[in-house]
Amino acid sequence: MALEEKINADIKTAMLAKDSVKLESLRAVKSAILLLKTSPEGYTDETELKALQKMVKQRKETADVYKTQNREDLAQVELTQAAVIEAYLPKQMSEDDIRKEVAAIISSVGASSPADMGKVMGVATKQLAGKADGKIVSTIVKELLSK
Repeated sequence: MALEEKINADIKTAMLAKDSVKLESLRAVKSAILLLKTSPEGYTDETELKALQKMVKQRKETADVYKTQNREDLAQVELTQAAVIEAYLPKQMSEDDIRKEVAAIISSVGASSPADMGKVMGVATKQLAGKADGKIVSTIVKELLSK
C-alpha cells in the first residue's frame, strides 16, 4: 500500500501548490485505487500496475483524438495528466531492450514464422508486463518473425 500513501501525500502537496492538473490526475489515481479495493480482482501490485497503465493509455488515446480535432489545448491537458500518472509506473524499457528480450523469447520458444506470433506474445506479455507497451512489443514481434 505504499503507492496509496504516496498518492495521498502528493495530493496534499499538489493542493498546497495549487497545481490543479496534478491534483486532478492524482485524484483519478486515488479513485482507481479505491475501486480496486472493492473489485472482485482485489488490490494487488499487479492490478494496481494494470490500472495505472490503463489510465495512461486512455489519456494518450484521448489526446490523439483531440489532436485530430485540432484541439491542442485539450490534448495538452491529457498528455500532462498522462505524464503525472506515468511517474508512478516502473521505468519503461527502451525499444532496443525490448528487441533483445523479444529475440531471446523467440529463440527460447522456437518460433520461426509469423504463425508462431501467439506463442511469442503469450510469453512476452508475461515477461514484459509493466515494463513495455504491448503495442510496441507486438510490432517488434511481427517484425522479427517476418524476417
